[in-house]
Amino acid sequence: MFSSARIKLNISQLRSTATIINSLHQTLEFNLMFARSKSRSTSIPKKQERVRDHGYDNYMEIEKKMRKVLKFQDLILSHPDQCIPTARLDTLGRRLGFKQRESGRFVLKFPHIFEIYEHPVRRILYLRLTRKAHLQIQRENDALVAQTPEAVTRLRKLLMLSNTGRVRLEHVRIARKEFGLPEDFEYSVVLKYPQYFRLFDAKETRNKYIEIVERDERLAVCAVEAAREREYRQKGIDAENIRFSFIVNFPPGFKLGKYYKIAVWKWQRLPYWSPYEDISGYDMRSIEAQMRMEKRAVAMIHELLSLTVEKKITLERIAHFRMVLDLPSKLKDFLLQHQGIFYISTRGNHGKLHTIFLRDAYRKGELVEPNDLYLARRYLGELILLSPRKAPLDKQLVSYRRKEEDDDDNVAMAMSMRKIEYLEDDQEGFHGKEGGCSGGDGEGVRDFDFDIGSDVDSDVTDQDNMVLDEAEDAEGFGL
Repeated sequence: MFSSARIKLNISQLRSTATIINSLHQTLEFNLMFARSKSRSTSIPKKQERVRDHGYDNYMEIEKKMRKVLKFQDLILSHPDQCIPTARLDTLGRRLGFKQRESGRFVLKFPHIFEIYEHPVRRILYLRLTRKAHLQIQRENDALVAQTPEAVTRLRKLLMLSNTGRVRLEHVRIARKEFGLPEDFEYSVVLKYPQYFRLFDAKETRNKYIEIVERDERLAVCAVEAAREREYRQKGIDAENIRFSFIVNFPPGFKLGKYYKIAVWKWQRLPYWSPYEDISGYDMRSIEAQMRMEKRAVAMIHELLSLTVEKKITLERIAHFRMVLDLPSKLKDFLLQHQGIFYISTRGNHGKLHTIFLRDAYRKGELVEPNDLYLARRYLGELILLSPRKAPLDKQLVSYRRKEEDDDDNVAMAMSMRKIEYLEDDQEGFHGKEGGCSGGDGEGVRDFDFDIGSDVDSDVTDQDNMVLDEAEDAEGFGL
């Protein structure tokens, strides 16, 4: 009797003890989870979802059309007479990645850049660039030549950012358009300025490298440092608060929590080493040194984007400089941690390319400090955005897209006037003196001699040419 009561008492004590232990264990787990969540919330998360900014995405949609237009421009300019027959447009368009009959519909969307005309003698439709397109190309080439000294400075600063003072020539060639370098920059920039650059072949890799001859500490000033100075002078912000900070502008719809704001505030005041500073002698084993290196990587990408003409570059081209600039391996995840400084756009190439924008360099879709080369390239985008309905018809050329409401009598009169002009030109010299592809608006950009007796790129045979010659001579003598 006594023993059974004692056993029951021990069992009840064990149950109460187990209950107390379980409650303490749950309390400890809750406190530990709360402490961990609180510590994570006061630091910038490692993984974040990308918040879209439609302003930059729309910009990349125009950039997508510009790339296709530039392909057609290079195709047209590669021909000796700078015009191609429309019969070959579908075949040539497939080489550029267009589907069947897609190239013809594409050029019709941009009448301010491409125009189709009928050859005065061969009676074949040809495609050529308009006068506005020729002026845009000339304007961009002039701006590219005029800013060569600035391109030399950008290349010098890029080499100074490298941890070895050298960069592969092929990597610079791939990104030459972003840095405003001419196509022949190896000769017109690198070899032309031996006091700044040295070109050599590496024996171990058999690759060409560009190496800086001597560092200039006057160039070792980051763009973000100049921005901090402007903020300090214009707005009178405390120098201690902006000493290591970046201009942050989050995209619309980005959720800013309380603890995330605290994390950004702490990160903005974290000191770091300058991208132009040599860090080979520092000890990187401490946590503070690793945090400084992460912020230095942000400053490195910021400075790299500042050296570009349009303050943007693809992520794939940044990856070419990852080793020499001491950048982290997972660049996309690293940039998503700082969406207030950079923006990653996947538009423009079916998500295959990631374009990185420097947010503080843009305002309302335009560069804060535009340059001539950027304005020349932007003019091409303006020609793309012009409505096809506002495209003026060239009065001296035969148009194949006349509106139905055009007066038939005016069309017939215009055709007869052009016929008289052709006959007058033929009397001056029929065989190739006035023929050729001219620019739009009736002003010739370049004169070309056509070989009328040749059947290359034409469906007209020699017999047809003889018939045309006899008919034109007969009309010229009034028969």
